[in-house]
Amino acid sequence: MRNPLSERIVEIPPSGIRKFFDVVSEMKDAISLGVGEPDFETPWHIREEGIYSLEKGKTFYTSNAGLKELKQEIAAYLSRRFDVTYDPDQELMVTVGGSEAIDIALRAMLDPGDEVLIPQPSYVSYVPCTILANGKPVIIELEAKDQFRLTKEKLLEKITPKTKVLVLPFPNNPTGAIMEAKDLEEIAKIVAERDLFVISDEIYGELTYGTDHTTIAAFPGMKERTVLINGFSKSYAMTGWRLGYAAAPAQILAQMLKIHQFAIMCAPTTSQYAAVSALRNGDGDVKMMRESYDQRRRYLMNAFKEMGLECFEPHGAFYTFPSIKRFGMTSDEFATRLLYEEKVAVVPGTAFGYCGEGYVRISYAYSLKNLKEALGRIQRFIEKLDRKE
Repeated sequence: MRNPLSERIVEIPPSGIRKFFDVVSEMKDAISLGVGEPDFETPWHIREEGIYSLEKGKTFYTSNAGLKELKQEIAAYLSRRFDVTYDPDQELMVTVGGSEAIDIALRAMLDPGDEVLIPQPSYVSYVPCTILANGKPVIIELEAKDQFRLTKEKLLEKITPKTKVLVLPFPNNPTGAIMEAKDLEEIAKIVAERDLFVISDEIYGELTYGTDHTTIAAFPGMKERTVLINGFSKSYAMTGWRLGYAAAPAQILAQMLKIHQFAIMCAPTTSQYAAVSALRNGDGDVKMMRESYDQRRRYLMNAFKEMGLECFEPHGAFYTFPSIKRFGMTSDEFATRLLYEEKVAVVPGTAFGYCGEGYVRISYAYSLKNLKEALGRIQRFIEKLDRKE
């Protein structure tokens, strides 16, 4: 029998995030600090709108691009939040989570051999989606000394005549790094000068601490060069509803919509009705969750300081990225030993790119009770390692 599999997909490794949690699910009394999922329930008014849509029999397909009512609310949100205007009919589409939007944006924009600049550490999907779209991923290594921000110097080092797309993964998973307006202004100038396009993944845009999120699409001339991706999973605790969206120039969006049309048809109808309520009435819920995450963030940073664990202070998302370099172990070794010796699951930094070596990702999308228990176990583990040095 001939090989039934594509060489391209076989060569792509599975996500480095999941393997620890297959073990955790079978381990008694284990605590997981690894999955990037809010511990809050979806706010009741959002769930109620989804339930009401079912009771009214609204179980049909929507248009491929999504409910008009929802697209209008997305456009209104982007206008009031970032002062960027999008045509709901030509420049917006609703997707199955932000992940689908990343995938179809790359497939719509890349020809074989086009290079995609991907700052790392970052979300696990960018590299495989680039490869599956026949593009060539080019990694930009972010560093703690730069607060894990993308600098103009690092960007310029990697641009070649084949470069077409820059992925902007901020606020960042796994580091919690953000890009402020002054940072984005420099990047925007280079993008325009070098005739590049940007895929800006802003799924954590509502979860920033101490400063408001800024989108690169708001800078002069950048809306025409940017695919802005966002969604409802993180801000509104709607992970299981699987709903995201893309805002893009009509020329790009039309081709993204074509892929979505053939592969997906439309995003879940119930989720779309629920998302209308999220955007109309959910600002208070977002504020409450953001304040809670900020409390946990500060608790973790103080705990790391007390246990002598070096950690860059995150200002976005709900992750910390402490350094474990002083223990002389790989990230995978540290995470594996912590799991089996203290029953705490974290994610090795290398799951987010090879430059994540020497770090682990710890999520604070968990209750303070679980965080306190887990941090006590981590401190015990670190003390044991220190005694052996």
